[in-house]
Amino acid sequence: MTQRKPYPSDLSDARWALIEPTLTAWRKARLDRRPTGRPATVELREIFNAILYVNRTGIPWKYLPHDFPTHQTVYAYYAAWRDEGTFLRLNYDLTGLARAKDGRHAEPTASVIDTQTVKTSTNVPLTSQGTDAAKKIVGRKRGIATDTLGLILAVHVTAASLSENAVGIRLLDHLKTKYPTITKTWADTGFKNAAIEHGAGLGIDVEIVSRNPATRGFKVLKRRWVVERSLGWIMLRRRLTRDYETLSTSSEAMIHIASIDNLTKRITDEATPTWRGTY
Repeated sequence: MTQRKPYPSDLSDARWALIEPTLTAWRKARLDRRPTGRPATVELREIFNAILYVNRTGIPWKYLPHDFPTHQTVYAYYAAWRDEGTFLRLNYDLTGLARAKDGRHAEPTASVIDTQTVKTSTNVPLTSQGTDAAKKIVGRKRGIATDTLGLILAVHVTAASLSENAVGIRLLDHLKTKYPTITKTWADTGFKNAAIEHGAGLGIDVEIVSRNPATRGFKVLKRRWVVERSLGWIMLRRRLTRDYETLSTSSEAMIHIASIDNLTKRITDEATPTWRGTY
């Protein structure tokens, strides 16, 4: 690895060991498809560190510090891993490891789904954003599905104008394709008959968890708190506090990157650096 002063977002040796085999196999497969090409000299670990830096700090690509590889190189790798499903594959494999470490089966049987509407930046195409009528927000809607530990299983990003049911249906399709073992899902009251009926057709029992209208103030709701906590986790990444991505697939990739970062820390028992308790 290049000798430089480390950033707080850098991968430790233990965390890199979890990611390295997948990225090395990706590079070998690419070289095998182009046997006349010269092997790249850039370090994959430094590329991933740069991607984590962007994800954590929220900076534009061209503002990457100069001790990383050039922003054009980093973005080229990021785009290839996004389009070829590498981030998705890493998230899937690491989720299995994290579940096994917690004493669970690698394949979950239950999930929790929810959505989050976020504002978009000025570079986001108008065709990929919309207005969430309920929340009065112009932007995009993130749908995520987690297991009962809060680990992200599926992500779908779309215009904020799309209904909860429509997002829920797509999440259920993603879940059944990637995790055919899932038979139970909990959701909030935004997901109604269409999502419930679609889930039944897939063999997934969708249970709506409602808030008691007589209850005043904050109250933790069964199962729903798990996915809401996961949405809170990803919002710690400044790149995700607003949607800056031109492509919705990039928005999904940034969520997967945040999840990969959290999963590697969970597996290696490394805490997220925090300012709390230091003063």
